[in-house]
Amino acid sequence: MSKYLVTGGAGYVGSVVAAHLVEAGHAVTVLDDLSTGFREAVPAGADFIEGRIQDAARWLDASFDAVLHFAAFSQVGESVVVPEKYWANNVGGTMALLAAMRDADVRTLVFSSTAATYGEPVSTPITETDPTAPTSPYGASKLAVDHMIAGECAAHGLAAVSLRYFNVAGAYGSRGERHAPESHLIPLVLQVALGQREFISIYGDDYPTPDGTCVRDYIHVADLAEAHLLALAAATTGEHLVCNLGNGNGFSVREVVETVRKVTGHEIPEVVAGRRGGDPAVLVASASRAHERLGWQPTRADLAAIVADAWAFAQRVEHDGE
Repeated sequence: MSKYLVTGGAGYVGSVVAAHLVEAGHAVTVLDDLSTGFREAVPAGADFIEGRIQDAARWLDASFDAVLHFAAFSQVGESVVVPEKYWANNVGGTMALLAAMRDADVRTLVFSSTAATYGEPVSTPITETDPTAPTSPYGASKLAVDHMIAGECAAHGLAAVSLRYFNVAGAYGSRGERHAPESHLIPLVLQVALGQREFISIYGDDYPTPDGTCVRDYIHVADLAEAHLLALAAATTGEHLVCNLGNGNGFSVREVVETVRKVTGHEIPEVVAGRRGGDPAVLVASASRAHERLGWQPTRADLAAIVADAWAFAQRVEHDGE
């Protein structure tokens, strides 16, 4: 049994990872300020601290074996409007966390990074050696943290793995995706099925893809969680390992909408709108490094299964009035 601090462990991905750690028999402490997370998402058996990562030094000590860091603001659109919020929390907060880890002699970190660090792809599938040119303050803040972690590894012997997610989806039991405002495609389409919105907007149907709509790589949140546990085992002193996490194939917007129709049995009215600026035609990951270095292989790649899990969670939230 190991002891882990999970920052942002009341959020979507963080809570699912925390649940996997608890189920594996580890001691888990979740640190979350609940600004975007949910107290009920913290798994039973985990300790909970309501607090900010900027104050992590108050609770982090040498009894912890590692930190898994998810505490970040993640809304791309919001980051364009209030970039200072993203620099202060995502970068400033992580800087404080790294200092707390250094002082407590906690020398292993798994960081929740993002495909947004790449910006417009130069090739498909995207590899970790491709250029990083984020197109939003959110992506830039995550890339800055990756650079900060690399320096910490080289200078102070940190063992760190950054996992760059593509489109995380699905749910794990009572833990699923809920953002305010919601910006991700699958939960937005499910809102139409629930009658919470009239239609789904398709932003552009003239892309150079088989059906003209954007193609994205969707990964089940439980597959993602399993990669974090493997990353803990793979972390090596003095090395900053960066791995993409994705299924390696993509689904178009129209394929997602049609899959939701089949899974839910609901009509999903759609309205075609103009392209959004900065939306690449195709974003698909090469996860070969994660396969080789972590021994990770996604096992829940079926889009219908991903949507079915997300649908079950969305109905649960609707029923509970949350």
